[in-house]
Amino acid sequence: MTLIASPYGIHRVIEPKGVLPQPAWKIDNAMEIFDNEILIDVSALNIDSASFTQIKKEAAGDVARVEAIVRRTVAERGKMHNPVTGSGGMLIGTVLQIGAKLAGRIDLEVGDKIATLVSLSLTPLRIDAVKKIHLDKDQIEISGRAVLFETGLFAKLPADIPENVALAILDVAGAPAQTARLVQAGNTVVVIGGGGKSGTLCVYEAKKRVGPAGMVIGVSPFAKDCERMRELGWVDHALQVDATDAVALMEAVSGVTGGRMADVVINCVNIQNTEMASILATRDGGKIYFFSMATSFTAAALGAEGVGKDIEMIVGNGYARDHAKFALALLRESPRLRTLFEELYV
Repeated sequence: MTLIASPYGIHRVIEPKGVLPQPAWKIDNAMEIFDNEILIDVSALNIDSASFTQIKKEAAGDVARVEAIVRRTVAERGKMHNPVTGSGGMLIGTVLQIGAKLAGRIDLEVGDKIATLVSLSLTPLRIDAVKKIHLDKDQIEISGRAVLFETGLFAKLPADIPENVALAILDVAGAPAQTARLVQAGNTVVVIGGGGKSGTLCVYEAKKRVGPAGMVIGVSPFAKDCERMRELGWVDHALQVDATDAVALMEAVSGVTGGRMADVVINCVNIQNTEMASILATRDGGKIYFFSMATSFTAAALGAEGVGKDIEMIVGNGYARDHAKFALALLRESPRLRTLFEELYV
């Protein structure tokens, strides 16, 4: 094919016409690439946590039903774009072909192993076979192909980190990078979902940033998460609270902060209805970073208004400049963090 198409992939949109690939209902997942596209041989998908949680709930935890839902979604939409949560995930694979317009102009060669850093909700994808589904890791091993657009972000997989570990951390690389931007020395930081994948990275980075005068508080409804947070030593307090109970979390945070509440709240949970808990845990003039794709930004905006909170609320952009390098560097920096990710995701 010799045609050069939109750098944003607009030429792949089937319906509705006139929109970008991400909000589109259906895109063209034919694997004959245009001159400004990259063809990838896909080995694994890392499904967005909010999406995979919803899929597992719909499938009642049955692996065969999870596979059927994922296959149906890709068949109907040409991409792994969960119609309930609106989110996708990311993939790893090997570069098969580089369009003529891009060849020699980007830092990529045929045969390179990469992770895409753009959402599966906008990535043309074809699944040929499902090899294994890891219900506890949000990962699916497949045989298939995908297309990366000219503007698509990617990271070459490092030789010193196992692929599954790299996939797991790159999927949430924006979280610790944004944490590094937001957290200042002396801050009190609350990480809702602090026992999860992105939450653990945020807790680790926040602890470095707040210094001895600051405080990091991890929140999870699960005893095992709280126990692990305490054992790792990156939180000053591990609160076992369900963040869907906004008042309970407010009272718990108030209790350990002497009523001062948090300067920064980072929400990493994969379930709905945690917006008010985040808001009530934040002091006036504080900030909330909603990394979770389960967030309703309407609920957050109206909720803050309803309780008279003057706070800054930040949309969880999964991209920050050099976030992939930043996240991978954390694994090299901390043997305990790397061991944890290897135990959970390999």
